[in-house]
Amino acid sequence: PGGSPLAVRMRPRTLDEFVGQRKAIAKGSPLHKLLQPTDLDTKSSVILWGPPGVGKTTIARLMASSFHAQFIAISAVLGGVKDIREAVEKAEAAKTGLMPQRTIVFVDEVHRFNKSQQDAFLPHIEDGTICFVGATTENPSFEVNSALLSRLRVYRLRPVTEDVLEQLLARTVARFYPNIDVAPE
Repeated sequence: PGGSPLAVRMRPRTLDEFVGQRKAIAKGSPLHKLLQPTDLDTKSSVILWGPPGVGKTTIARLMASSFHAQFIAISAVLGGVKDIREAVEKAEAAKTGLMPQRTIVFVDEVHRFNKSQQDAFLPHIEDGTICFVGATTENPSFEVNSALLSRLRVYRLRPVTEDVLEQLLARTVARFYPNIDVAPE
């Protein structure tokens, strides 16, 4: 899709393509283990906490890809209980279909949902209907209600470093603009 934004076209499709977050996704780390193709279970529900642009959405998509799971994204800025209900209905249908499939429900800016909206996920996480992945730029200890937080693992992602930006620039130029010479200062 040439019409897609560059950031979407450059999004890693495998863990090997992921740049940055070396410590968080290092081999043997809990997050690295989570991204390995194994059984998706309720213990896989997580909160990804970090500044904008560090890979929270990409990690959620990599999880879905690793588990061959349906991926449903909800924006807490724009969404509400109706969106949660629709996501759960899709997850239930996928779970009981001819070719059963698990569902990852990714909630961007989860801290923007109020307590009752956050609580709406609880029974569906507990019964395994969904694997919940929330993304937040805010400290989840203060912004995510304790009932939901108690059912999730929290992974903190760090700001992108200059060397990571240089790697991303080099990869982008090589893939989309091979005739442009980008030299370091």
